[in-house]
Amino acid sequence: MPAARGRKGKEAAAAKKAREQEEALLDTSSEHLEPASEGFMPEAESDTEFEEPKAKGKKGGKKDGSKRMKKDMTKKKVVEEEFEGDGSLFDIVRLGRASLQAVVDDWIETYKANRDTALLELIQFFIQCSGCKGKITPYMYTNMEHAEIIRKMTEEFDEESGDYPFISSGPQWKKFKTNFCEFVQVLVRQCQYSIIYDQYMMDNIISLLTGLTDSQVRAFRHTSTMAAMKLMTALVDVALNLSINLDNTQRQYESERAKQQNKRASERLELLMTKRQELEENQAEIRNMLTYIFKGVFVHRYRDTQPEIRKICMGEIGVWMKKYPNMFLDDSYLKYVGWTMYDKGGDVRLCCLKTLSPLYYSNDLSPKLELFTNRFKDRIVEMTLDKEYEVAVAAVKLACSILKFSDNVLADKDCENVYELVYSSHRQVAQAAGDFLNTKLFSRDEEENRHLKSLKGKKLSPNTPLIRDLVQFFIESELHEHGAYLVDSLWEINEMMKDWECMTDLLLEDPSKGEEPLDDRQETSLIEIMVCCVKQAATGESPVGRGPANKRLTAKEQKQVSEDKTKLTEHFIVTLPQLLLKYLMDAEKVANLLQIPQYFELEIYTSSRQEKHLDSLLRYLHEIVEKHTDTEVLEAATKCFEALCNEEYAIAGKCDVARKTLIDSLVVKYRDAMQDFFTEGDEPDDDEAFALLASLKRIHTFYCCHDLGNWDLWEDLFHVIRCANENSAIPEEIITKAVSACSMALLWYLQKIDEKNPDKDRLRYIKKRLNNLMRHCNNLLLHQLDKVVEEAYITICDLLVVFSRNLAEFHPDMKQLVFEPDKNLQNELSNFLSEKVFVEDDDEDVDENVKIEELHKRRNFLACFCKLVVYNIISIRTGANMFKHYMKFYNDYGDIIKATLSKSREINKVLTAKTLALSLTQLYKELQNEQGTIERSSDVFQSIKELSRRFALSFGLDQVKNREAVAAMHKEGIVFSLQPADGDPEGHVPPNLPFLEVLCEFTNKLMKQDKKVVLGYLDNHIPGGFAAARGDEWQPYFTYRNSLTQGDGEINPITLKQATQKRFGKRKADTFNDESLESSYDAMPTPAATVGLPMHQSTAVKRQRMMEMEDQMMSDHGSEQDFDDHRMSQASWLNSQHGRAQMQRQQEAGYGRRQIPNVPHQESSSEQGSIGEFESPQSVGQPPQPPRHGYYQQPPHPQQHHSQQMGQQQQQGRFYQGFFEDDSQYIDDASVS
Repeated sequence: MPAARGRKGKEAAAAKKAREQEEALLDTSSEHLEPASEGFMPEAESDTEFEEPKAKGKKGGKKDGSKRMKKDMTKKKVVEEEFEGDGSLFDIVRLGRASLQAVVDDWIETYKANRDTALLELIQFFIQCSGCKGKITPYMYTNMEHAEIIRKMTEEFDEESGDYPFISSGPQWKKFKTNFCEFVQVLVRQCQYSIIYDQYMMDNIISLLTGLTDSQVRAFRHTSTMAAMKLMTALVDVALNLSINLDNTQRQYESERAKQQNKRASERLELLMTKRQELEENQAEIRNMLTYIFKGVFVHRYRDTQPEIRKICMGEIGVWMKKYPNMFLDDSYLKYVGWTMYDKGGDVRLCCLKTLSPLYYSNDLSPKLELFTNRFKDRIVEMTLDKEYEVAVAAVKLACSILKFSDNVLADKDCENVYELVYSSHRQVAQAAGDFLNTKLFSRDEEENRHLKSLKGKKLSPNTPLIRDLVQFFIESELHEHGAYLVDSLWEINEMMKDWECMTDLLLEDPSKGEEPLDDRQETSLIEIMVCCVKQAATGESPVGRGPANKRLTAKEQKQVSEDKTKLTEHFIVTLPQLLLKYLMDAEKVANLLQIPQYFELEIYTSSRQEKHLDSLLRYLHEIVEKHTDTEVLEAATKCFEALCNEEYAIAGKCDVARKTLIDSLVVKYRDAMQDFFTEGDEPDDDEAFALLASLKRIHTFYCCHDLGNWDLWEDLFHVIRCANENSAIPEEIITKAVSACSMALLWYLQKIDEKNPDKDRLRYIKKRLNNLMRHCNNLLLHQLDKVVEEAYITICDLLVVFSRNLAEFHPDMKQLVFEPDKNLQNELSNFLSEKVFVEDDDEDVDENVKIEELHKRRNFLACFCKLVVYNIISIRTGANMFKHYMKFYNDYGDIIKATLSKSREINKVLTAKTLALSLTQLYKELQNEQGTIERSSDVFQSIKELSRRFALSFGLDQVKNREAVAAMHKEGIVFSLQPADGDPEGHVPPNLPFLEVLCEFTNKLMKQDKKVVLGYLDNHIPGGFAAARGDEWQPYFTYRNSLTQGDGEINPITLKQATQKRFGKRKADTFNDESLESSYDAMPTPAATVGLPMHQSTAVKRQRMMEMEDQMMSDHGSEQDFDDHRMSQASWLNSQHGRAQMQRQQEAGYGRRQIPNVPHQESSSEQGSIGEFESPQSVGQPPQPPRHGYYQQPPHPQQHHSQQMGQQQQQGRFYQGFFEDDSQYIDDASVS
């Protein structure tokens, strides 16, 4: 459709007048800006307004205050005028205070009076809605084409600001978007009878919007696309009205023609024919407009670069298809939706699915989608696995709609792909898939199932065939560990999930003639599903991993749960004993059935007088425990007794008697089996070993849930452990059960102690048994059987946590129960990790599930050790053997080691840094033992550097906070690197010198003034006779030295908080993620060595790249940056005394321990500030001086911090005096006894 503007000719005088107005507007000076302009400031407001007023007496002050009040009122008035705007269409729609219909009616009146003026106002409205401040003058409107106007407005657009109304946040702009869309639709609706057909208004609007949608300015494209799509939606409504009116006119015309000749009204026929012709012409014109907008806007913008614009197109085309299917519900339009389902934007894909859903729901529209469905059904099924969960849910629901539309459209393979989603961890996806599964498989036929009966004539539930189908589906899905997920997916969809009677009838009743009974596998699956249903009904909780962990039930949900719990209790009180009797010898079925009593409403036993069923339950429980040795059955039985013996219920007494009777029987059998197995002179046979193991299993399982202290089993259990260290012929499972049972016995002993007034004799009694068990478990760490070693390791770790220093917090007398691990035990625990955890798993023949189970077990071993480090039970240095494997086993244990490293820094930053240095030196020594002479280009050496780079990243960005720890790292590295080999002559290359390249990775963490101190320390430890003409073997030294001499002209580092404030100003800093250990290795590589005295350019590049990387990471804290600010006592490093440091450098070339002279206060500079002194090897023999202050002293108040920096250098010197003492000074470390 041509976009001719259709303007009528203007007279020369009018054109000249418009030109003069344009020139006058352009020549207007800045003093005469309107109040609504952005830069307006009242003339009275000058810089003097912000100056302190001069004291001119009382009268003068009052006059000045009056002026100030007037100025404030002027400013307030300007702000209000700016907010109210200039009364343009944009401001009226933005504020939303006036009725849009009234606004449109006023515009129509203006249009009727002067359509050019009205159209200019409307075009200006669309320009302003795009966020453009440009003004379209009458001269521009008269003499420029739309393309020229758009180009002119593009030049005046504010390119620096990325915001415009349609993407602005806040309730005001959200309301504006709604008002904008409504305005466009109201405009068309009010003009639908005459104005839109005048070939002027619509031509101009469509031409302008089409031009704006092709603009390169995103704001123009976004706004105009929204306007064009809403305009098209409004025209669709007009076309619908025309279609209705045309049908009515045609019907009236046909009715009039059907009358007899003498009764016809020829004038009416003529009138109806004229009206019909007019409606047809209007309808054709509207169709032309729709087609033009679709081809001129939609076809180009549905694949726009911006997802918001593509989303608008997909949302509106769905509206057109639903409202006007005769035109738009056609394959020529549907194909655009099908193509866009492959869009890379999740919101756009979701919009496509939401567009299609209403079409499939409608019985009138769905038949027209047959060809589209066959073409794009594969894509819809693929989208059920979309990475965006919201898209996946919509895709599953759409597939369900397609299934309802036609049962044969989706193939069995397509349906199976959706079926599997009932096991998804995302609850909404699973429930949508459950709805699909229910629609496909669980449609109940009331007539067919009405007369179902059992063999004995009992009427069966109509859900019986559905339960059978559910069981078969569960079996065929082969995911038997996820029955709870299947139940949860169907829980709110199908009522059969609460049909307890139907489930138990299938298990207890014989089927009628012609029906096959359930086989063993089906019975097992049905019991598992039934137990999952019982659990969900009684708790109202979703399975673990699906939904929030601590979801609070609403009042309505709690009421429903209470009702369901009562119903299932009333049913299973009667049927559970029957089920236990039927499956008494089937371990798997019994283990599941015994979980049901844990969800009973136990008061019903007494309120409904069901004691006889309780007696039956207790009797079968006794039989099950005596006849089964399976761990799952025994655990279920003990938990069942634990629930039944709850003292809150009246049945607790009877159940407790039954429990004691059972335990008496178990203890007698255990002691008989002990006597038979350990008879002197006889080797135990297999039957005796089996009897002892079976009885020990039962005792151990009951010990986990019940206190067996009254039966005094310690000596009998401990005898097995004692003999295990002497006799290796005892089966490993007997030993592990005995060790675990003794551990549980100690916990029960501890639980019975009165914390407020403990019995000292009882404490000594427990302490003696604890020491005996820990000593024998320590010996079992060297046992030849792997399971015994693993059980001993876990027992030791658990008991160390329970009997740690925290016990003394309850009562001083409890301190004697604390068990402190010695160095030997700590080393053995660390060696266990090397042998059992950090091992390569290269066996490809092993099943994948077995590998996963082994990995889970090894992660558990590592977590047990890490708990000891985190709780400060063992020395942090013991973790060096673990930290060195951080990179090698990152995929398996990276998260555990990372968390441990973070917590270790909270305990002691310096000791953690020394531990990391020890980890690196251990790896270096291992490589040295393998290669002899270190090859710095080897992959193994490079991997050590990679590990050091990862350790360096873990220090984060705050150099002040980690200053002391980084210094310790460099000190340890220098001492190790320059340590001469035994028997080497003076001046010989130290064997560990290549380690300095590893140490280079930590140089960027040093502050500038600290680099000078470390450099001096390095130079003073070079062997005597060092000359500049050293060979290539000295290149690591040059590389490390260069890294310390770079950046002399740089500014002093600032803390991370200061850097954040400097960058973001007063804005609130973003929350930083714990990413430092996860960040990519964009940090610099170690500078390459050069021949002779190396140049500085390599490390200069490194320094420059490091500064750039830190700027990029400023908004991303390292994982160690989330410590509390009150640990900022390290900030006193910045104030090391200038005079004391200078004097020390003159007096001690070896950088011995600093003595604190009485030096008068001097202003220190960061250029000459010292990190303290490094302890020289020559000074090791000096008696250590105890630190004046502990490492973790109370930090100063922030208001006192500045004064402490400026006036308390001597005290700060004393604070850091102990930094270079031995590790034993850190009293917070667990290694201190």
